[in-house]
Amino acid sequence: MSTQNAEPKKKKRFKFPHPVVIMFTLVLILAILSWFIPAGQYTMVEDPVSGRMVVDPDSYTVVESNPIGFFEFFQAFPQGMVDAAEITFFIMITAAAFNVITATGAVNAGIARVSYAFRNQAKVMIPAILTVFSIGGVTFGMAEEVIVFVPIGIALAIALGFDAMVGTAVVVMGAACGFCAGVMNPFTVGVAQSIAELPTFSGWELRLVVLIVMLVVTSAYLMRYANRIKKDPTKSVLYGEKVVRNQDELSNVPKMSLRQIIILFVVLAGFLLLIYGVVTWGWYISELAALFLAMGVISGLIYGFTPTEVCTYFMQGVTDIATGAIMCGIARAILTVMEVSMIKDTVIHALAGAIAVLPRSVAVVGMYIVQLLVDFLIPSGSGQAAATMPIMTPIADVLGINRQVTVLCFQFGDGFNNNISPISGTLMATLSIAKISYEKWCKFMLPLVGMWIAMGAVFVVVANAINYGPF
Repeated sequence: MSTQNAEPKKKKRFKFPHPVVIMFTLVLILAILSWFIPAGQYTMVEDPVSGRMVVDPDSYTVVESNPIGFFEFFQAFPQGMVDAAEITFFIMITAAAFNVITATGAVNAGIARVSYAFRNQAKVMIPAILTVFSIGGVTFGMAEEVIVFVPIGIALAIALGFDAMVGTAVVVMGAACGFCAGVMNPFTVGVAQSIAELPTFSGWELRLVVLIVMLVVTSAYLMRYANRIKKDPTKSVLYGEKVVRNQDELSNVPKMSLRQIIILFVVLAGFLLLIYGVVTWGWYISELAALFLAMGVISGLIYGFTPTEVCTYFMQGVTDIATGAIMCGIARAILTVMEVSMIKDTVIHALAGAIAVLPRSVAVVGMYIVQLLVDFLIPSGSGQAAATMPIMTPIADVLGINRQVTVLCFQFGDGFNNNISPISGTLMATLSIAKISYEKWCKFMLPLVGMWIAMGAVFVVVANAINYGPF
């Protein structure tokens, strides 16, 4: 039989595994290693200052081994979900409540109107819009929501003589600045601090400084690029590509109704109450979830939704966030396997011993780098917190590093890479809407992300030096 006309087989392109596959594999590897790693245990003692139970660094002892069997391996996943139930449902309730608020169009219309107000202010457009979108990142972890604003951002940028890259970046990077600083981000800082047993949103003062520095650095970077291509369009990363943008995007900016304005005031009042409740009354996850739920229900009813419609949008929000929330439970299976097999403290003892010979300033940078690397494997911020914070927290205790610094390492490690990660669905969807290739986006963004990563290293070293608290 002749094979001359046979079509050559196409090489299959490498496709990055689903994050759940990665975490399942990690749990399997740990289950196998439980047969070879000696079991050990630290003694927990009460810290005289905070009253919190912490690891006694000199108490490690070898104990009887308890390796993970076939059935115990699969049992670790439902057990992990049970252990992470409080965090999982907090994420679901919060995201679902915000979905009700988003469905009213109040937040989108408000941001769009503010952005539109700067259409003729070239010099202040970039820092102003960055700041506006950073508020979304700071308060409710704005990520996927930026996609709908990209066409408006691009239309604004082109109207001012810039390019589509500026229009996309000013929207995406604004939200990213707020998300990475995480001043009051319930999905990352809130979850991480809960696991580290720290007061909710404590240490916000330093994270606010981080936000300001990020906005200044990002504004300077984008303004320098924007001014350069305005003088010479051939300097644009997108030069030579046919980019057609309908300027009608600017005339289609939605007007705000009275009900939407009232809803924005409800949301603002809700966040002010959140701050007061956390600072004065010591609110924690259940109180925050209740507040977000109330904000969502009240906003929906003010807009005119029927109770059934409020429930429909709420459940839609649950569906949208379900994968990310469930990943917390799957990630928690990593800890379950290590605790059941009694190898968790052995791993902590080994890692702490390796780092202990280093100056603390170097050790915290090492923790930060670990979080940066883990982010490529676990893109979900809450999932990464569930997987890494139970390990990093006792390591910090053993080394005498403030737990708040550990949360800061996680926050930076989780946030920065999201803006260039090829497995970020949000990033890929955004670039698709903007009609910008991933390669050109990386060419433009890598220097800025590099600055952010270097800045993060400086901040974690400073935070450790000043004993950034509470401990």
